[in-house]
Amino acid sequence: MADRLLGSFVWCELMTTDTAAAESFYKKVAGWSSVPFAPDGSYTVFNNASGAGVGGVMKLPGNATPPPNWLMYIGTPNVDDTAMRVAQLGGKVIKQPETIPNTGRYAVVQDPYGAAFGIDQPEPGRPSRPEQPAIGDFSWFELYTPNPEGAWNFYQKLFGWEKTSAMDMGAMGTYQMFGRGGGIPRGGIMKPPPGAPPSWAPYALVKDAKAAAAAATANGGKIVNGPMEVPGGDWIAQGIDPQGAMFCVHSLKPGAGSREQGAGKATKKAAPAKKTKPAKKAAKKKTAAKKNKIKPKMKLKGRRQKAKGKRQRAAKRKK
Repeated sequence: MADRLLGSFVWCELMTTDTAAAESFYKKVAGWSSVPFAPDGSYTVFNNASGAGVGGVMKLPGNATPPPNWLMYIGTPNVDDTAMRVAQLGGKVIKQPETIPNTGRYAVVQDPYGAAFGIDQPEPGRPSRPEQPAIGDFSWFELYTPNPEGAWNFYQKLFGWEKTSAMDMGAMGTYQMFGRGGGIPRGGIMKPPPGAPPSWAPYALVKDAKAAAAAATANGGKIVNGPMEVPGGDWIAQGIDPQGAMFCVHSLKPGAGSREQGAGKATKKAAPAKKTKPAKKAAKKKTAAKKNKIKPKMKLKGRRQKAKGKRQRAAKRKK
């Protein structure tokens, strides 16, 4: 369990100036529902279509300096040890570890290049996130950093992530994808667009990124990138919600299910083609049958030739 938890993306949290307006916006864009978590209404949970919690929303403190933003949390079996390790690797602990009753223990930290993120130690028995994201889950996590290689070294040492594939983005450098093992990418690291600060951007999986972008625009948001098709056929869109928080949506290639499920189905269909032994046996039987049919004919032909020869020799002797 600890190995599966370490380095996994377990939660996302929106801190904003108007929680009610944000709830209304994301229900229409991401298709989420919401339920109060705190009795005083200070924290609300976003649920996906199946009713599972995927993230939360809370009001920014009055003295907060950052603008509205999404903060994503990475799992660890020991928040205190991980927070200490962040500092040892050159990062900062912004909020010291704290326990939330019946939920777990968390802290907010910052990597050496300025991107903030949370670390989360779930309470024993708390449901874990599925390996394969469903509609409404967060499916992709993107880091914008001025030093991609330095940031990669930091996170790799902290969480044990592994590089998967990479794409050359020309003047913007390399887009390095990463995962937690098994070759399945979970996110990417790249340089930020001009003027953008170091940050993490989680992508919500929706049925149709184009429709989600249209809903965002119709409800007071602004699309700043996309909708656009990315290598592999998936679609993404990035925007700013009405309160100023950046948001991202992602939809799978039209007509495709999950990548892992699709690969599994293809493997199962292809497997019978490997069974070639029965075909070889059948071929041998057919060959043997042909030989058996040919042999009697050859023997009969030989006997006829011998009889013809005897008759010819007898006729010569009579002459």
